Formats: sequence, C-alpha cells, structure tokens
Amino acid sequence: MAEPAIATPKVLVASFNTWHMDHTARAYERRGALAGVYAANGNIRGVPPELYHRCWPFHVVMKPFYHGWPARTEWVQYHLFMGLFDGWLRRQKLPAFDAVQAIAWGAKAPFDIAERAGALKVLDAPNSYPTTYDAYERRELALWAPQCRPAVPAHIISQAVRDIERADVVLCPSQWVYDSMLANGVPAAKCVLNPFGVNVDLFRPRENLPERPRFITVGNIRIRKGHQYLFRAMQAVQARCAEAELVCVGQYHADFKRERDRWAGRFTHYPHLSHEKLAEEYRRSTAFVLPSTEEGLARVVTEAMASGLPIVATYESGATTVVEHEQEGLIVPSRDAESLTRAMLRLIQEPELCRKLGEQAAQRGHQKNTWQDYGDRCLAAVRARLAGRVNRR
Repeated sequence: MAEPAIATPKVLVASFNTWHMDHTARAYERRGALAGVYAANGNIRGVPPELYHRCWPFHVVMKPFYHGWPARTEWVQYHLFMGLFDGWLRRQKLPAFDAVQAIAWGAKAPFDIAERAGALKVLDAPNSYPTTYDAYERRELALWAPQCRPAVPAHIISQAVRDIERADVVLCPSQWVYDSMLANGVPAAKCVLNPFGVNVDLFRPRENLPERPRFITVGNIRIRKGHQYLFRAMQAVQARCAEAELVCVGQYHADFKRERDRWAGRFTHYPHLSHEKLAEEYRRSTAFVLPSTEEGLARVVTEAMASGLPIVATYESGATTVVEHEQEGLIVPSRDAESLTRAMLRLIQEPELCRKLGEQAAQRGHQKNTWQDYGDRCLAAVRARLAGRVNRR
C-alpha cells in the first residue's frame, strides 16, 4: 500500500508565510506531488487554484503592517497573530498527504497535524539553528541597537527548537545552516543540504563591466544583515576611489534607526524593486555584496550569480555553499569592515579578476540551479525518508 506514495509522495505545504516555499510547491505540483498549499500569501507562482488555500484572516490583519509599518511586521506576526493562522489551519478539511512541509518559525500546528496523520514532518530552515540565530542577533543588537528587542520572540525560538527535534527531515539551504544544526546536536542523518534555486530566465549574465565601480546589495537595511559594516567599508572604498557607488535595495528595519541618519544620502536607495528592475540593476553592477552576520542563504546571492556578478559575502550569509573563495567571488569574515573594504577595492583594481569571477559565478548560478531543480532535490529527500520508513517495517 505504501509503494505508490513513495514513488510520488504527496506533500502538504503549510506556513503562515511561504518565504521561498511557494517555489517549492510549484515544483512539487509539476511532479504531481503537491497535496495542497495552506498559507496567508497570495498565489503568485501559478499553483492551480484548487490546490492553493489562503488564510485571509491572517492576511487582512497583517496588511496594514506590510504597507504602513513594514519594519515591525516580524514582531507583530510573531507576538500577535500567529495563533490566528494556526487556528485557521487546524479547522481546514485537508486532502490526503504523505508529508507536511513547514517553515521553522511556524511548524507547530503543521507538525501536530502531521503527527496525527502519521505523516513525515519536513522542517524548512530559512536560518541557522534557532538559539544560534538568536544569540547572533542579540550580540549585534547589543552593539548597534541596544534599544531594540530581537525580531523573533523567545517563545518562538523555544518552539522552533522543539519542532527541529520533532522533524524527520531538516532542509538546510546552506553549509552554515547545516553546520549550525550539527553543532547543536541535530543528527546529520535528518539534515539535507539543498541551496535555493533561481529564475535563470529572468536573471541573465551581464555583457560588460560598468564604467564606474558599482556595488549592489539587496535585503532589508538592518543590523543582522551587516549594513553597519558595509557602509563603513564603502566609506573607506570611496576615500580611495571617489567614483565608486553603492546601491541598496530594501526597506529600513527598526533596528537601524540609530545608524540611519549617519549614512543618509551616501548611497542610492531603492526601498523596493520588481524582479525585472532588479535584474537590470544586477547587470549594471560591478559586484554583489552581502556582509550578513546571520542568514540562511539569501536568495539574492544566487540571483546575482546568475546575473554574472562576483559575490563578496560572509560564511554566515550562507554564500559559501555556492561561492568558493576566488572562484565565484571573495569570502570575507563577518563583522569586519576592513576585510570588506579590501575585497571591494580588489575588484575595482583588478578588472580582469572581477570579470573572471563574474563569468564563473554565472556558470555556476545557471548549472542545475532552477527552482525546479531545488524542488526535485527536496522531493528526493522526502521520497528517501518515506522509503526508509517502509523498509523498517
């Protein structure tokens, strides 16, 4: 009876915020493996409507914060409205499924449902091990924004730890996340290293280096992303090369309030760009920079690689999973503005190196790295775990 489910397992994707899991769900659907999606986000990836179920109550109460108070959306959803989504999910009439996949910060209700059905529990980890994530963020806030509380409250951190213990599979998007799981006692046997995919049709390699040095970073301007180090590094770069430019794409986060005025007007800022406009900005840039002090694997890294940009990033950004030092980019220590400065200046002063690293980044970024490739690897992991269950019976 179990053999057909192993050949094509049915996966239920459930999360108050899909993050990247809408791409995963679409990849599953193309393989006939999607039981359904239960989320608050809109259906923007073309999942058949009959398989997509939206939690409108959660979306409605969160919408004012998305548009009017974006810097507080994390705090609000975790502190005030998580129970709204969980209650809605528990009331749904669910289809048959073999596995439930949920994001690390909201897996309790989905995993409760999976356990009652005897289904596989797949935890999608967008960040490092929860207590590692929390410790790294608290350290940076103590240094740069002592007035701010961590974005993820302590009870969510604790629940995420418990859900990792419950999980049968932990999807790790980067070596950094994988290493953090093992360092905290998670068995390697249930961890799967699988870097995120990219839309290779949209993000295509640049044709030439820009005439002026132009660095780009994408992501909310916040302490955890390391912008406080990037801005200091860029100031040092411009002292040596006045025409160098920095472009930042992303909203200001509340924890950057004390730093914001100091750097206002020193870079080109786009609070938001469409993916089409972002692809254009990549192709006009010298290199992509991401000095995160903690990250799972920023999807913008693979997008920039596919656009032919060398990557300047940290191990804690997750980039080392897809970027080898001096092959597709330059890996620098986190929290180190001087090393970041040297790496950026090197790409300015050595244009042939910049060109070579960018070409190699594009080659790797396009190699078996679509979202369908990513979803197929996830599905293979689910299938293998289900087969292991059958073999143990």
